[in-house]
Amino acid sequence: MRRGVTLVELMLVLAVAGILFGVAVPALSLLLDSLAVHAAVSHIEAAHARARLLAITRGKVITLAIDSARIAISPRNDTLALWSEAGPSAQRVHLEGAQRQFTFSPEGFTLGVSNASLQLSRGATRQTLVISRLGRVRVLP
Repeated sequence: MRRGVTLVELMLVLAVAGILFGVAVPALSLLLDSLAVHAAVSHIEAAHARARLLAITRGKVITLAIDSARIAISPRNDTLALWSEAGPSAQRVHLEGAQRQFTFSPEGFTLGVSNASLQLSRGATRQTLVISRLGRVRVLP
């Protein structure tokens, strides 16, 4: 008696595996998109908190610049960044609109903005980040 598998058995296993992969890949893609958008939102939230704390601790006006390629914190009217990192596009997340700048007073309040909304998306996943003048950051689905 021979040991092994027949061609029919092998084709059946490959067909079942193909069906399972066809079902699993879209769900995995949606999960990866959701994780990337959530990570980008978390990076912007952390940068906002960092800029606000820098303004308070240094007693100076600090600017947070957010665009799709870069997130940077610098003193007002200064090109040298105190801190920067890659923006949402590094994770293939789309940030709608032009570059946004938030200026923080030495008391930690945002100057010149009432409320700002940042919309981030990748694939079918979309989240909106709302930043209030008082420094509250909310994430809307």
